Amino acid sequence: MTLTFHWFLPTYGDSRDIVGGGHGLPAGTAGGARPATVAYLGQIARTAEQLGFVGALTPTGAWCEDAWLATAMLTEVTERLKFLVAFRPGLTSPTLAAQMASTFQRLSQGRLLLNVVTGGESHEQRGYGDFLDKDARYARTDEFLHVVRALWRGETVSHTGEHLRVEQARLNRLPDPVPPIYFGGSSKAAGPVAVRHSDVYLTWGEPPAQVAEKLAWIRGLAAEAGRELRFGIRLHVIARDTTEAAWAQAQRLLDGIADSDVTAVQAGLGRSESEGQRRMLALHGGSRDRLEVSPNLWAGVGLVRGGAGTALVGSHTEVADRIAEYHALGITEFILSGHPHLEEAYWVGEGVLPILRRRGLWRHPVGEASAPVAEVPFAASTPNGTAGTPGGAAR
Repeated sequence: MTLTFHWFLPTYGDSRDIVGGGHGLPAGTAGGARPATVAYLGQIARTAEQLGFVGALTPTGAWCEDAWLATAMLTEVTERLKFLVAFRPGLTSPTLAAQMASTFQRLSQGRLLLNVVTGGESHEQRGYGDFLDKDARYARTDEFLHVVRALWRGETVSHTGEHLRVEQARLNRLPDPVPPIYFGGSSKAAGPVAVRHSDVYLTWGEPPAQVAEKLAWIRGLAAEAGRELRFGIRLHVIARDTTEAAWAQAQRLLDGIADSDVTAVQAGLGRSESEGQRRMLALHGGSRDRLEVSPNLWAGVGLVRGGAGTALVGSHTEVADRIAEYHALGITEFILSGHPHLEEAYWVGEGVLPILRRRGLWRHPVGEASAPVAEVPFAASTPNGTAGTPGGAAR
């Protein structure tokens, strides 16, 4: 099976550092915040589409723009890119959510993918009027997806559960195709819900041995339920022509992070109820030391960012090697991002994807004529022998 790659849309804004806003950059260095406008997000989306990414993940939360509305606008400035819309079950009725997905599919010509986010932080959920605890949220997600799936099959649904109730619910127009559901969760409560309802189980970028354990757990649950799932992984990327250039960029990002930022963010993340977040924090322990937690896997992003906290760092070949390593475990879908998201898309699309194409692991979704052709290292075209920077990427 060939690999599927998705990019990421920073609907909270973008910059050349992790914290945002260009903080920590020396005078004369390109930087500054990039607001999450339709124009800029459209630029990222069109770039991803051109380079061969199938879709783009859009996050959910109070800290970013609404994923449904933002992606609906971006369908008008793209042609085929799909949008992996993160949404939280229970904040709206399952019938309305099923109808929204159906409308999105119809008006976008089938470009919706759905990322179910149950919600790991009670304090944030309460801001949306949701006062359930974590295990109850997973139970509600189970009911929610049961109703949504039935509606998408064209059934008339009456459901009275512990958390949700609908009576004689029905969709007049069904989604075509039915949007695939992407689902992540590392807790005991998450696994059974994932295998009952998801098409793709997602994990954050843990070292391969830990990922293998998690996939074995999900495979076992899926086998008991008589289902087979695909697997995906969420990672940041710093890919460059040489190993040295990639790690220099990682160090530049690290140097732009103030100790006070690390302390504040780690204190907040330490209160997280998310098992996946706990596993991310355990990789670095809040320390700048020994951030390479596995070959070419760097945990520096997680010092100041919740959620996905690791990045693949290395030459294009090394990053391709690590992707192939995860693929050998059963991962077939990769959701990638980088700082800034526009320039890093070029590094990956023109540097890493052609290597995977030559290995027979990837092909451009619209054919070879549209595939990236920059298979010669960018440095080869620079007269002074230094690595080139596609699309104005940060040095």
